[in-house]
Amino acid sequence: MRAMVLAAGLGTRLRPITYAMPKPMVPVLNRPVMEHIVRLLATHGFSEAIANLHWFPETIEGHFGDGSNFGIELSYSREEQLLGTSGGVRNAAGFLGDSFLVISGDALTDIDLGAMRAFHESHDGVATLATKRVDDTSQFGVAITGADGRIQGFQEKPEPAEALSDLANCGIYMFRSGIFDFFPEPGTSKAAGAEDPAGFADWAMDVFPALMENDIPFYSHEIDAYWNDIGNLEEMRQGNLDALHGAVAIESQVPEVAEGIRSAVPLEGIEIDGPVLIGAGVRLGDGVRIQGPAIVGDGCRLGDGAWVRDSILLGGTELAPEAMLIGAIAGRVSKP
Repeated sequence: MRAMVLAAGLGTRLRPITYAMPKPMVPVLNRPVMEHIVRLLATHGFSEAIANLHWFPETIEGHFGDGSNFGIELSYSREEQLLGTSGGVRNAAGFLGDSFLVISGDALTDIDLGAMRAFHESHDGVATLATKRVDDTSQFGVAITGADGRIQGFQEKPEPAEALSDLANCGIYMFRSGIFDFFPEPGTSKAAGAEDPAGFADWAMDVFPALMENDIPFYSHEIDAYWNDIGNLEEMRQGNLDALHGAVAIESQVPEVAEGIRSAVPLEGIEIDGPVLIGAGVRLGDGVRIQGPAIVGDGCRLGDGAWVRDSILLGGTELAPEAMLIGAIAGRVSKP
C-alpha cells in the first residue's frame, strides 16, 4: 500500500508562523510535524509515498529530499493552484494504485496504521476513515455511524447539544481506487470558488456525499491513539507540550541528561526544572532559568539572566538579557 501525505495547505490559522514556513514544517519537539508523519509511515511498513505541495514547496523538498534519510521513498506533486482536500489526491491517482492511505502532513499522531489497514481490508467498503471520540464536537467534523461502523452521515462542527455523534473525522483515510468513480467531474465541485481550477474537489462537499447518495459502503475506524490536527496556535502549543510529557509516542534524538531534561548542549550554570527540551546549537547566557514545560529550538540564543517558563521558542529565536517569557510561543520573523 502506498501513501499520500497532504502538505499543500496555507495553514492560515497558524499565522503568523505560517507566513514564514509551510504548516507541515511547524516543529514538534524541534522536528517538523510532517517528519513525525513520514517516520510513522516508515515504521508501519509504507515504503513509498507522495506529498502534494503548494506553500513554500522548496522548503519541504529541501528538508525531506527523496525520503531516504527517513526510511521511505518520497516523491512530490506540486499544485500551482490549490486543488482542494481531495482534488490533490485525484491529481496523484496514477501513483497511488489500487489501495492507498491518505494522511495529513500537519497532524500529530501515533495511530497504529497497521491496525487500520487490517480493518480496511476486512470489509468491502471503498473507504475507511479514522475517527476519534472528542468532548467538544464544535471544533470538528463528526461522522455518524451504524452499529457495524458503516458511515451514515456527517455533521460539520455541531454544538455538543445538537451533535448526533462524538466521532471526529481525523482526516486519515484508506481508499480503494474505486473512490475516484465518485469524484465530481472537472469544474463541477460544489466547494470550488470562481477562481479555483477545474480539478478542485472536496471530501466533505463532493466525494463523501456522492458515496452516500449512491449507497456505497464506507466505514469508521475508531482509534484510541493520540491525535492533534495542529489546527491553531493553541493546538500547536498543546501538541508540543503533550509530546514533551510523552502523551504521544514520537522520537526525539536529543539525549536525556537528567530526569525530564533533554539537551543537545552543556548546561553548566543554568537553572532548569523539567520537563525541558533544548535543541542543537543553543547558546545559553549566564544565569539563565528555564522552568518546564519548555522547548528551546535549535540555534536559539538566551541572554544572561533570561527566564523562560511554560513556553516554546522556535528555532533561531533570540531572548534579550534579563528578558522574561511566560506561557508563550516565541519566534523569529524570517522566511526559509
